Amino acid sequence: MQIVSALFSDEIELRQAPGPSTRIDLTGIHFSAAAPSPFPVTVTPHLVVIVRNGVGEDPNGVLEVTFHREGEQVARNVQPIEVEPGKFAYRLVRGELEFVTAGTIEARCRIGLGEITVVPYTLLEPVT
Repeated sequence: MQIVSALFSDEIELRQAPGPSTRIDLTGIHFSAAAPSPFPVTVTPHLVVIVRNGVGEDPNGVLEVTFHREGEQVARNVQPIEVEPGKFAYRLVRGELEFVTAGTIEARCRIGLGEITVVPYTLLEPVT
């Protein structure tokens, strides 16, 4: 099982296409945002993780996403994932991320003990 993509997104929508085939529409892909109010704040961005399972591979795995600020883990999400061999699936991860000042947190995603996919999320100063 492999991570194909991991992105912060405002919306996700699935639709059928001929085949039958499924389309995943992601909107509002972003890697930063303005803080919603003065610091300190807690934000809950949605991380969409798209996973592929190869033909003949075990359909069961564990998706782990850890959130790190300056090397220190600040949040963690672990969830089972089941993907039929030869198919794709997605999981939503919603971390509660506390920021006392503007800065960046890295989401580190992996399946089991596999390779880590890193996705940064930067919270900027609030718009005044």
